[in-house]
Amino acid sequence: MELTLTLNGCTYKTDTEKALSLAIPLVFDGAQPNHFGAPIAHAETLEADGFVGDTRRGGSCNVSRLTLVPHCNGTHTESVSHIVDELLPVGEILSPPLLPCIVVSVTPETLASCSEHYKPNPEGRDLVVSGRRLAEALSQQPAANHCAAIVIRTLPNSEEKCRRAYAEGQPPVFFSSEAMELLLTFEHLLVDFPSIDKMYDEGALDNHHSFWRIDAGSHSLGAQARTQCTVTEMVFVPDHVPDGLYLLNLQVPAFRSDAAPTRLSATLSGLNSEITSNK
Repeated sequence: MELTLTLNGCTYKTDTEKALSLAIPLVFDGAQPNHFGAPIAHAETLEADGFVGDTRRGGSCNVSRLTLVPHCNGTHTESVSHIVDELLPVGEILSPPLLPCIVVSVTPETLASCSEHYKPNPEGRDLVVSGRRLAEALSQQPAANHCAAIVIRTLPNSEEKCRRAYAEGQPPVFFSSEAMELLLTFEHLLVDFPSIDKMYDEGALDNHHSFWRIDAGSHSLGAQARTQCTVTEMVFVPDHVPDGLYLLNLQVPAFRSDAAPTRLSATLSGLNSEITSNK
């Protein structure tokens, strides 16, 4: 099916049959990404009152109990309830089924080399997506000013991200404060690392607070809170997907929780071909 989209006076054509999934497939009890040393996602056969949910063991059907930590076991989407007392279920945040979205690639650098900031406990060797490099990437994508969503791919881009265990010895990249300021124009932020904040940040989650406009140190919604915004972490953007303008289909199960695994977290349909201008 072909769709057309008019954005800022330009009309774009896309073929939905060429959509791609950016969600990391979650292999229960197998190779999977992991953050903060959480238990791996686990599946076990349901057994109760003589019933065995495994056809290989004589059961009539397969029934499994799944155990996972959405924030740590793979591609997931968060609502503002990740950092506040009030529950705004991520599964009840409704957005258009297709969102104009920009994909940009950025090579991280150390805080010391870019002379940018982070709080608390910044260290010169911290590897960050800096504001200066993010600004450079965005300057190559003029349509970014008209997109509600952004997907950030960090370089180098190894498929090992799909099974990497992020821990103290291999901490993930995060955003500098300057980079976070640039991202406040977007409503939906998708990244290929496990947290937009530093892994060991004394529990401040300053970037999360900034993105959702929650006062630092507060766990309450204020009048300025961006309650319809989401953060999706641990996506994977294959190398053959070029930077540019896409349509995003962000699907989250109807969980009444602050986070949930994301199905096809970013289904992209390229909008870079057959472009005509209405200007």
